[in-house]
Amino acid sequence: MKKRALLTGVTGQDGAYLCALLLEKGYDVYGIVRRSSHGGIDDHRMRWLGIHDRVKLIDGNLLDLSAMIRTVQDVKPDEIYNLAAQSFVAASWNQPILTGEVTGIGVLNLLEALRIAAPEARFYQASSSEMFGKIQEESQSEKTPFYPRSPYAVAKLFGHWSTVNYRESFGLHTSSGILFNHESPLRGREFVTRKVTDSVARIKLGMEKELRLGNIDAKRDWGHARDYVRAMWLMLQQDKGDDYVVATGRTTTVRRMCEIAFEHVNLKFDDHVVIDKAFFRPAEVDILLGNPAKAKAKLGWQAEVGLEAMICEMVDADLARLKAK
Repeated sequence: MKKRALLTGVTGQDGAYLCALLLEKGYDVYGIVRRSSHGGIDDHRMRWLGIHDRVKLIDGNLLDLSAMIRTVQDVKPDEIYNLAAQSFVAASWNQPILTGEVTGIGVLNLLEALRIAAPEARFYQASSSEMFGKIQEESQSEKTPFYPRSPYAVAKLFGHWSTVNYRESFGLHTSSGILFNHESPLRGREFVTRKVTDSVARIKLGMEKELRLGNIDAKRDWGHARDYVRAMWLMLQQDKGDDYVVATGRTTTVRRMCEIAFEHVNLKFDDHVVIDKAFFRPAEVDILLGNPAKAKAKLGWQAEVGLEAMICEMVDADLARLKAK
């Protein structure tokens, strides 16, 4: 029989790429969507990948435990991937309670549904490098202490430790991927990489003149979402659940990332970028650099797509979208 996978956050960047991977591997794929978020256009990422008609969508909400239990009972999944969250860090200061409920308590609801309705299923939680926040070590591994610096990071930390607790308390096969920044042409435009590539495309086409950014000296470890969902799947193929840092092991400034994007279309970064204090965080995370040694050793995983190739792919995709309009 085909394996069954149940995903939350299925309409997001990672959800779309993970669906494509699972379908390629012969899974039946089910995705939970909030009715308010699914009006016939929010599967556009899956449409971009050509898989929108192969994923079975189910109405549901992470904050409704009874709905989660019923869904797990009905689907009978072999694997559950929790990718849902209020995932925009900047918005978490404006919506801290909503972020805590969805990104934190939502994980607990899904773990309870797993424990009650499908204890043999394997569970993946999308944790985040933002949990490291004010870094305690130059390179962050699974053993690095956490120091969250935003409501989003605090909520992610709650979900992460809940996943560990359910594994240790109930013997469930639960794993957390501590994912560092990962991007793609499917990334939302509110995130800095896509904001940059979309603006570069608009400036190149004469639709805009400037790009307004905050702290361009912040450093991040950026990889491609297509690589990172492969790590998610590999975690659930292991004999036991565990936690893994998923990263490239290379850090780059926002400034350099922007320069790559502008250089790709033969424009100069300094001619178009404006620093705007409105885009600075109340508590900044200055640098993140992941150590993926455990993922490489135990999962046989490593990033394949470099930052330069990924940014160029994103700029090209945004140019194609805008020209099509």
